[in-house]
Amino acid sequence: MSRLSIEHGLEVVMHFTIRLSDGSVADSTLASGKPARFRMGDGNLTDNFERCLVGLRQGDKREFELQPEDAFGQPNPDNYYQVDASRFSDDTKAEVGAIIAFTQPDGTDLPGIVRAVENGQVTIDFNHPLAGQTLTFEVDILGVSP
Repeated sequence: MSRLSIEHGLEVVMHFTIRLSDGSVADSTLASGKPARFRMGDGNLTDNFERCLVGLRQGDKREFELQPEDAFGQPNPDNYYQVDASRFSDDTKAEVGAIIAFTQPDGTDLPGIVRAVENGQVTIDFNHPLAGQTLTFEVDILGVSP
């Protein structure tokens, strides 16, 4: 068993569960049985999330709460866009709450959530779905290696 403690530059393998303030699960690697693998400091996690992991070792389990600013941020009003309703089809319906993938110029898909359909306009929210949420993270550190 590795006795390395988590620090900048080390690879970490862990299971995590993200809970909303009402206790419901927003995401969990346990559902797929595939743990997350990342290198500390590689930019995949926020600095504040990483700070909560520093010093943990293989076998450690922790739970911590992060405010929106320390997790996925606050919703940015600049990430709301108006799209003409005629751009949607029966295959891709613009219904409030629907998540629709929009192909970007570089070919990648960017998911957006339909927030409103009014007067021939569809409001799409491209903020992270967990933006603005206070979240509880449960982590189970499976491995730490150079």
